[in-house]
Amino acid sequence: MAQQSFSRYLPWLVTAPAALVAWPYSIWVSGSFGLLFVLGWLDFKQTKQAVRRNYPLTGRLRYGMEYIRPEIRQYFLEDDEEKLPFSRNQRAMVYARSKVQNDKRGFGSIKDMYAAQSEWVTHSLQPTHLDPASFRVEVGAHQCQQPYALSLLNISGMSFGALSPNAVKALNKGAAMGQFAHDTGEGSISRHHREPGGDLIWQIASGYFGCRTPEGRFDPVRFAEQARSPQVKMIELKLSQGAKPGHGGVLPKAKVSPEIAEARGVPMGQDCVSPARHSAFSTPLELLGFVGQLRELSGGKPVGIKLCVGHPAEWFSVVKAMVETGQTPDFIVVDGSEGGTGAAPIEFADHMGMPLRDGLRLVHNSLVGAGLRDRIRIGASGKVISAFDIARCLALGADWCNSARGFMFALGCIQSRSCHTDHCPTGVATQDPVRQRAIVVTDKAERVYYFHANTLHALADLVGAAGLQKPGDITPKHLMLRNADGQARTLASSIDTLATGQLLRGEAGAQPLPSPFAEFWHASQAGHWGVPADAAALLPT
Repeated sequence: MAQQSFSRYLPWLVTAPAALVAWPYSIWVSGSFGLLFVLGWLDFKQTKQAVRRNYPLTGRLRYGMEYIRPEIRQYFLEDDEEKLPFSRNQRAMVYARSKVQNDKRGFGSIKDMYAAQSEWVTHSLQPTHLDPASFRVEVGAHQCQQPYALSLLNISGMSFGALSPNAVKALNKGAAMGQFAHDTGEGSISRHHREPGGDLIWQIASGYFGCRTPEGRFDPVRFAEQARSPQVKMIELKLSQGAKPGHGGVLPKAKVSPEIAEARGVPMGQDCVSPARHSAFSTPLELLGFVGQLRELSGGKPVGIKLCVGHPAEWFSVVKAMVETGQTPDFIVVDGSEGGTGAAPIEFADHMGMPLRDGLRLVHNSLVGAGLRDRIRIGASGKVISAFDIARCLALGADWCNSARGFMFALGCIQSRSCHTDHCPTGVATQDPVRQRAIVVTDKAERVYYFHANTLHALADLVGAAGLQKPGDITPKHLMLRNADGQARTLASSIDTLATGQLLRGEAGAQPLPSPFAEFWHASQAGHWGVPADAAALLPT
């Protein structure tokens, strides 16, 4: 046992005599061994890491290998289809399309066509030819003085502060080149958004950055000043975010640079706090009133809400408020829990919020069932990266899609997953001035433009092969899904669908309401979030 204990120190202890033996022959070799001995001595004396204390010098190998494990896995061990969170094949597709390289594949698919959850589009013997330049959806036509024709693919919300100045400039310049929209994220409109002149969707969150009072409440005067800018095309009120729904955030004062303070309207030398909930409204009815106020202050521009669906009853309360008041947002962006963020608690990223496909179906179905779907456009966000991802979202009820990490890949992101460290190796998600210089705006803007253009071109080919006239014609009947039993079924036969006005007819309708509509619709109220305590007894046990 004593011999085994001593052997742990042998690699370290042998460096001392090695340094003495090498001294007459090479001062450099001797010095190297001496340095190793000192490092081992520091390991032996320190008290923070047990492995280094028990295995001086050699214990460092363990921490070194752990440090480079993600890179070793990504470049040598990861399967081409292993999605962590995006597969090598998905990243390669974005890189190729953004660089206008060959994005085709030879020798056939590497996917297992007979695996559970395999999906495919049903093609037609009479394919059509579509022009991707026509792929736009008008938002706000029913109640806005300034409706906006939105592309079917746009840049999802990513704040300046999470992204570097050069990354923001490249994204916005690419959006200007391709005539699609760039969501600002909750960090508001910075000078880097304004400089290239691309269309903006201004996101307003619980911190009211860019339109706040010194106390952090909503300031209508400051909002109107910014919202009436011709560059701002739509206003997005964020209720929750897919990667961390129900969670606020704090940007430490050390990271609040003069540029970030200017964009967000916060003072230097103080933590920048984003609360977990809004202070401008406290009920679904007040939410809709606030949406109407923003529309008026903006000069009649489309105003919508963004959320990751949580309690179904809370969402049904919002729908009931729309039915009772006749007030509706112009659009709703459904964010899935698989969405990304610069930093999120592990439990929130892995176990909080409804995934995109489930949330999208719930929102679409409830609006159809309430007779409101034709007045409200729906956007979808959450791991949307390919033309098939867009087609699937359209089939599930979306009118357009947003992508964040897809456009980050176009900028050169390598999925190092170090966004929260400020050590992004490609300069995309960092405020380090040395690292961010890796983003050459003119070059990366072209890649953003080409990724968007080539993805919509692929969508045109996909929709045309299905024999359809436009992307909006895609329905759940055009997608096939293999279930756990190995049987292929249309997506339409695998999901619940409500008829127009079915929620309003309720039990008097010819069709019973499927779950969770039956459980929560009748018990929820427009004046409360979710189900009031006195109505909880109405729910089945």
